Amino acid sequence: MTTAAYDYETVHGIVNAASVVHVSFVPPSPSGTHDDPQERMPIILPMIGKVGLYPEGGDDAPACYLHGHVSSRLMKISPAATDSHESESDPFYVCIAATHVDGLVLALSPFSHSYNYRSAVLQGTVTVVSDLDEKLWAMTLLTNGVLPKRWDTTRNPPTSAELQTTQVLKVHIVSASAKIRAEGPHDDRSDIQNEELVKRVWTGVVPVFEGFGEPVPGGYNVVQTIPEDIREYLRQQNVKRKNDAIRAAKGGDDAVVE
Repeated sequence: MTTAAYDYETVHGIVNAASVVHVSFVPPSPSGTHDDPQERMPIILPMIGKVGLYPEGGDDAPACYLHGHVSSRLMKISPAATDSHESESDPFYVCIAATHVDGLVLALSPFSHSYNYRSAVLQGTVTVVSDLDEKLWAMTLLTNGVLPKRWDTTRNPPTSAELQTTQVLKVHIVSASAKIRAEGPHDDRSDIQNEELVKRVWTGVVPVFEGFGEPVPGGYNVVQTIPEDIREYLRQQNVKRKNDAIRAAKGGDDAVVE
């Protein structure tokens, strides 16, 4: 059974656990008319995105933060066009999707095959983060979302050039939902009762999970030992992700992983 979820914890957890989110939008028309068919073409970009609540901003709900070089397609949107998500004139909308595949669901019939998965979709309006404190907070959120504590263990503070060439967007979430499948295969009763078919075709779930390999030193790295916090994080995540995929194959959160 595929279940839908709308609670913050589930939706935001799926987004924050994703290495990559996909951001869809229709760019504003330079002419304001979209007479050119090319101007009406939707665009989708893979990006890093994390959901968080800026503690000093007075917001009553978390937002999704995105970042990129100022010359990239999405970041070139004029701040004037996104200066306020409260604007009634012409807010700029985006849709953000995150998906994790947890298993290959193999059934008796090709039409009954599926994936175990977790997916989330956010829809919202965009503003450019111009406040320096919030920008630094968002960059910390994004950096530590890739690897915990990484912001504090690397060279800081950012240079003026880094801040000038990096733009942060804040997506004020208007709607959000998640869909999750975590179970074994389902087939038509007639197929299940077909003794020859059942004896011939293997059915079940192949767990799928994203894992980390052994770190490879960079060309100018001189640190001989991989920091213990990095190694422990990689170990814990590999165990967690594998167990999550196996648990989904066995039917969800209540399943026992041996």
